[in-house]
Amino acid sequence: MASSSDGISWGGIGARFVFALLLVYATWNPMAKSFTHWVILPLFGRGTGDAAANAPVKFLLGIALVIGWVVYVQATRRSLGLAGAVLVAAICGGIVWLLTSYRIVAMQGAAIAHIILVSVAVLLTIGMSWSHLSRKLTGQIDTDTVE
Repeated sequence: MASSSDGISWGGIGARFVFALLLVYATWNPMAKSFTHWVILPLFGRGTGDAAANAPVKFLLGIALVIGWVVYVQATRRSLGLAGAVLVAAICGGIVWLLTSYRIVAMQGAAIAHIILVSVAVLLTIGMSWSHLSRKLTGQIDTDTVE
C-alpha cells in the first residue's frame, strides 16, 4: 500500500495553484490592490497612501512575499530548469492563443494582465509539483547532487 508521501493528489496540486495565485496576485494585480500598489509605488511618489504608515505590517508582508517567491521559484528551477520553464510558458502561451483565436478570451484591457498572472501561477504550480508528478508517471525519483 502506497503512503501519501509517494505522490501528489489533485487536491495537493490545487492547493499549490491557489497559493501560487495568492502569491502572484498579492505581489501585483491590475485592480491596484497589491503589495506593489500599497507599498512600493508610494515610495516613489506614485499611487495613494503614506509610504511610512503601517511600516511593520508592510515589512512583515513583504518578507512573507519574498519567502513565497523564493520557495516557488527555487522549486521550479530545481524541478523544471530553464528549458522546462520555457516549455511550460510556451504551452500556456499556446493555450491563450487558442482561446483567443476561438474568441473565448478577449486580449484587451485588464484581461491580458489576468491571463499573464494566471499563466505565471500555472508555471509556479507545475514547477512546485513536477517532481511528484514525474515520480508518479515514471517511477523515477529526482534528487539534488550535494558535494
